[in-house]
Amino acid sequence: MSTSGRMRAQAAPGAVPRGGMRRRRRIEARQAPVDAGLLLAVLFLLGLGFVMVTSASMSIADRNYGDPYFFVLRHGIAMALALGCGLLCFAVPVKVWREAAPWLLLGGIALLAMLLLPGIGRTVNGATRWIPLGVLNLQPSELMKFIVVIYVSDYLIRRQIDVQVSFIGFLRPMVPIGVACALILAQPDFGTTAVILATVMGMLFLGGVSIMSFGVLFLGVATALAGLIIVEPYRLQRVTSFLDPFADPYNSGYQLSQALIAFGRGEWFGVGLGNGIQKQFYLPEAHTDFLLAVVGEEFGLLGVLLVIALFGYLTWRAFDIGNRARLQGEGFSCYVAHGFGLMLGLQAFVNVGVNTGLLPTKGLPLPFMSYGSNALIVAVIAVAVLLRIDHELRRTAVEPIPEGRVHRERRLQWRRA
Repeated sequence: MSTSGRMRAQAAPGAVPRGGMRRRRRIEARQAPVDAGLLLAVLFLLGLGFVMVTSASMSIADRNYGDPYFFVLRHGIAMALALGCGLLCFAVPVKVWREAAPWLLLGGIALLAMLLLPGIGRTVNGATRWIPLGVLNLQPSELMKFIVVIYVSDYLIRRQIDVQVSFIGFLRPMVPIGVACALILAQPDFGTTAVILATVMGMLFLGGVSIMSFGVLFLGVATALAGLIIVEPYRLQRVTSFLDPFADPYNSGYQLSQALIAFGRGEWFGVGLGNGIQKQFYLPEAHTDFLLAVVGEEFGLLGVLLVIALFGYLTWRAFDIGNRARLQGEGFSCYVAHGFGLMLGLQAFVNVGVNTGLLPTKGLPLPFMSYGSNALIVAVIAVAVLLRIDHELRRTAVEPIPEGRVHRERRLQWRRA
């Protein structure tokens, strides 16, 4: 073998060949700064949501406010505000979120407690969930969905061994989260409480908690939620009426029966955008919690399956980002990505289940699509943090090697040869 051949054979596996820097720079230049598929899916859901809110709300807005664009204008402003908040959150490094996790939780609990003070919380339909801030009403329970993911992710990194081997270590993060959930139930808001608890339990399970500890917590949470359903007559009525909404179609089963009629009218391809009838004073909350029923009527089964597929894709991308973070040793980013994937996926699953009669009626909006500024803003900033995690992982994966280090490695290879 020639001298040059022996040198090539003896070169270290991780050595940078001549011209390697140029190739790495070309790779870095070609690679997108963020997950383009995730970004496009979210933008499509936002755009479709704006179109459907416009279609679903014009009749009721004209009747109640004398302006068919009353909800459309407000939803457009909420979208602009959400995208602005998303850009700001994308600019925040992931390590800053981890450092701020305990303070975010304390701030969220303080906001929830403020709702119980006389003269601060705004009550609508018997629920006190909003703090008036001039042109915007802040809903702390929606903000807590975002905060608990950040807090639990930080706790799982700080106390990873305790969570896996100690029941007390596993139970400790549930104390402040339990306080937050109790304050949310006092509003009352059962649906948001269920989503938060399900998200936290999913994150703890992914964090490696023992099956015994997880089983005890699951039984305890399930028992508590079942008790809350039984003691409140209106919750028990919702649970029982969804089993056969047409048994009482003008009272307890009215909303679900009208939603099912909308899906039935849509058949495979829908009656066409704007041609739906159920949204015209028949289906309550058509532009908020039951927006998917309007999609089903006007775009048919094909439109509903497209929305479900997009949410499935979004959840998959979140878990893929979390898995890449785990492989690169970024534990906090891994748990945050998984947590937001669980949060958005669970909320979409519950909303789809409620609209189609698979789950009891609950007031949970469809992420990115339903009318409502707070839910929209929280969903967008959650995706913004996901994109930030993905951006940092891509930047770390193709970090260029300094020229000086390349030359030093080459000299060492020549000396070993």
